[in-house]
Amino acid sequence: MKFLKKVFKIVILLLVLLGVGYFGYSKYNAPTYSGELEIAHLTSSVNVHFDENGVPHINAQNQKDAYIALGYLHAQDRLWQMELIRRIAPGRLSEIFGKDLLKTDVFFAGLGIEEAAEKTMQNLNKSSEFYELTQAYLDGINQFIANGKTPLEFSLVGIEKEKYTLKDIYNVFGYMSFSFAVAHKTDPLLTEIKEQLGKPYLHELLGSFSENLTINKMDSVSKINANFSKSVSAIMDNMPVSPLIGSNSWVIGADKTKNGKVIFANDPHIGFSQPSVWYQNHIKTPNFEVYGFNIALMPFPLLGHNKRYAYGLTMLANDDLNFYIEENNPENSLEYKTHDGYKAYNVVTKTIKVKDDVDTTFQVKVSKHGPIMNGLITHVKDTRPIAMYWLYTQLENEMLEVSYGISHSKSIKDFQQSVSKIHAPGLNVMYGDAEDNIAWFASAKLYQLRDSLSSKTYLNGASGKDEITEILDFSENPKSINPKWNYVYSANHQPDSVRGKLYPGYYQPENRSKRIVTLLKDKDDFTKQDVTAMLYDVTSSVDHLIAQDLLHHVSKSDLNVSEKQAFTILENWKGDYLKTSLAPTIYNRFLFEFLRNTYQDELGDAFELFINSQLQDQVLRTQIDRENSVWWDNISTTNKIESKKEIITTSYKNAISFLQNQLGENIESWTWNRVISVEYEHAIGKAGGLLRKFFNVGPFETIGGNEVINNQIFKLNSTGIYKVTAGPSTRRIVDFSDVEHGLSIIPTGQSGNVFSAYYKDQTQQYLEGKFITMKLNEGEINKSENVLILKPISKN
Repeated sequence: MKFLKKVFKIVILLLVLLGVGYFGYSKYNAPTYSGELEIAHLTSSVNVHFDENGVPHINAQNQKDAYIALGYLHAQDRLWQMELIRRIAPGRLSEIFGKDLLKTDVFFAGLGIEEAAEKTMQNLNKSSEFYELTQAYLDGINQFIANGKTPLEFSLVGIEKEKYTLKDIYNVFGYMSFSFAVAHKTDPLLTEIKEQLGKPYLHELLGSFSENLTINKMDSVSKINANFSKSVSAIMDNMPVSPLIGSNSWVIGADKTKNGKVIFANDPHIGFSQPSVWYQNHIKTPNFEVYGFNIALMPFPLLGHNKRYAYGLTMLANDDLNFYIEENNPENSLEYKTHDGYKAYNVVTKTIKVKDDVDTTFQVKVSKHGPIMNGLITHVKDTRPIAMYWLYTQLENEMLEVSYGISHSKSIKDFQQSVSKIHAPGLNVMYGDAEDNIAWFASAKLYQLRDSLSSKTYLNGASGKDEITEILDFSENPKSINPKWNYVYSANHQPDSVRGKLYPGYYQPENRSKRIVTLLKDKDDFTKQDVTAMLYDVTSSVDHLIAQDLLHHVSKSDLNVSEKQAFTILENWKGDYLKTSLAPTIYNRFLFEFLRNTYQDELGDAFELFINSQLQDQVLRTQIDRENSVWWDNISTTNKIESKKEIITTSYKNAISFLQNQLGENIESWTWNRVISVEYEHAIGKAGGLLRKFFNVGPFETIGGNEVINNQIFKLNSTGIYKVTAGPSTRRIVDFSDVEHGLSIIPTGQSGNVFSAYYKDQTQQYLEGKFITMKLNEGEINKSENVLILKPISKN
């Protein structure tokens, strides 16, 4: 007995020592939010007040000092995030994660982002203010690397800290631009559908024709493999850093608000991760002020406001990426055909370092259109050289200057001049100000191809006939400035015409934009509180109508008791995606079964890629309306041509049967919260086990769903379990009648340091649709408990 007591005491002592050790380690490695630090190259002291949410309010005597401080503070909270995002474009993730990310590294290293960065840097005006402030920001980051604490993640994966350069910043712009693109997933798939299934299948997806079709039963149809699209999709899905996806924004004019001043709202939709994408900060000097949201390694905020104006963005979704089929010289595979004769490929040699494995060296052939993708993506069966033409690498890159300009504008005219320089990615840039101006700018380098040529499938690289004929002047881009209806909005939907035609792109369906307009158009006394409710809105403007369209083709009299009960629930649905809602559970399974019975026989392995694409979202209602369609027939059955009614009825019955097996016989228990959840994953937490519990935030129940304003983005799949992977990366509201108290929220917290008190402190508020205050009032800011003074290094 004495022995057991002794062992027990030893165990308790060890646990206490471990607890004390962990406490000490966590305190030591937490960011520094108070006290004094000496920082090189400052001309005077910088006072930083951290508010109750960990947002630094930086008060400096000049902007250079402020940006040194911002770099240092951004790094102490987000250095691991910076490290990950800077490694994507040059293909350096395998150095820390091993061969599992080799495919990702080869792909990104071959896109030409690094080469484009080098070209851009050669032409920079090194005496410009945006260049000097960028260097000050990098100086602050690098001082933290030299003198600050090493984040835990660096120790866990075994890497050393490295200083950052301007090239890293441009590489981040490149990754951001590519993550906005859609064509790399869609165009190869559409080309394969056209070439293997035939033009009728393609034209129905693109909406070219939908009636008076005579369906001939095919003896055999090659199923779609879609290795190209699937490979790119898999790479983007498995990135350790969040891809950018969509967004909502609206700006309400003064005549439609209760207090007679503009109200600005924005919630960019980005892949969820931990840490959150945006780093909030407030800079104030005697002649400058901005409250900004910065992406890791970006010195200037892409979202921001001050007392004079507010701005934000959504994805434009224009087509800025095309694929060309090149024709090799049969006598020399290092040459390709052009309308001027054969030209030599530029051959670039790349080496990827792989942790605990041998280095990988490969070559990329680059035509005038761009890199040949065949060698950058595994398992591509197409032997034709496929070149990727991407506006981001082809045109002059002024994105760093743009981000500086929009955060330093003096007027709406000044702001418009800055956004006119955006080339790629295409962005809907939203604007509102204290002088009652509101505006939306479709900002991108739009272009023209010859008449009747579609950019949605592969183009001919050899003929010279499929080249871009003109880059349009920004004055021709869609825009709206102070419209008579007193609001502007964007939800990634189709913009207005360009030269009399709808501009091609990969736009989202009308769901969110329709709901936004419904809520905005008839109300003329909006308050900040009304807008907070809008941002958390979970009513679909379309899904319940789609459900009714589908049910129209199901004979209720032929259903059993359970099927009739579910039918009634779905029939009476108003589109709400609440935790306790039943209809979303039924609808989403019904939708999956409908899509599977319509498309899977032809699409094969490409089915799940297609049903979770913007392409499917756009064509869905049109497809349901078609009485005759090449897609209705199941090509795997013989001596029979299936009808729309058969497809829909079978899909409905299959859906109810599946849900009974999954959730039980009691339909009243099929609540939405039983099948949907969200978890904010850390790159290391993805390994699972204790690391998941330590680094990840969640999982949680949530409300919302695909394409509602509170857009909780998940993939339809056979499991019937919906794991949210993306959604509002922040929700922001700036009411110019109370501009010192804007509202915002991010999914987890301000810090990426797991030992920080601000690592996940906003999560519950975010999930509940609540907000924190974006403070601009100096008196309130100065009451902050945590004050950090950054002082110039003493000369003594």
